[in-house]
Amino acid sequence: MPQQPVLTADSAADSATDSATGSATDGAEDGTPDSADTSAEDGSAPPHPLDNPVRAALLGPHAHFAERRGDVLRYPADVSPFVALPDRPDRETWRNVAALCGPGTVLGATGSLSALPADWEVLMQAPGVQLVDDGVQAAPDEEAVRLGPADVPEMLALVEHARPGPFLPRTVELGGYLGIRRGGALVAMAGERLRPPGWTEISAVCTAESHRGQGLGSRLVLAVAAGIRERGDTPFLHTSAGNATAIRLYESLGFRLRRKVTFLGLRVPGGGHGA
Repeated sequence: MPQQPVLTADSAADSATDSATGSATDGAEDGTPDSADTSAEDGSAPPHPLDNPVRAALLGPHAHFAERRGDVLRYPADVSPFVALPDRPDRETWRNVAALCGPGTVLGATGSLSALPADWEVLMQAPGVQLVDDGVQAAPDEEAVRLGPADVPEMLALVEHARPGPFLPRTVELGGYLGIRRGGALVAMAGERLRPPGWTEISAVCTAESHRGQGLGSRLVLAVAAGIRERGDTPFLHTSAGNATAIRLYESLGFRLRRKVTFLGLRVPGGGHGA
């Protein structure tokens, strides 16, 4: 049975800045309406893919991962905890989420929490920001090595240590991952997660505590960005709104603030949790 994801107040920003400051889980979105799969019925312009990147990814480049029930989509439980909601979820939406995910499941949600039933547990609701490439000095890194399925045990161990946000046994399948090894040990990594059409999210940026302060996270961000650019996509990322150090660093690397988000963690009712 797939492990439950860790939804905490940690973020990719911590390792990118090589600091130990706390911030919010990278990637879950805010409670603003999600319209990534809606047509312009009212004559308005189509939504931007980054307004709800989880849904845009699962309806686009990551459609082969998508599990669906009614108006709800999700990644497989051992790939990512994120679930994509429709524009205006109603009680039927939440019944679909519960049926798709199962009792007691911890998930990250996108879109609105409209009509959320009272017996659902909100585990986390923290402000964050979304930043996009605006002249990032992307470049390959000679020390970076490509990581794959054979490296997953070490990647999981590093994530457990550094807490960059949810990373599960098959998360590596979402995109390219790079790492830096010292003395044979994996001490830093970064990779690709969400892939809305034309965009790719940089995520899972983390550095072992013993190797922080050397700029390894920043180097890997730039190297991953180079790979994203090479295939014609534009890099973006998320971090905590309260981590001013990380935001300044990302801006110095060439990222620009696009929008504010709210990171959400929810637990489906049942499964022996709660009263």
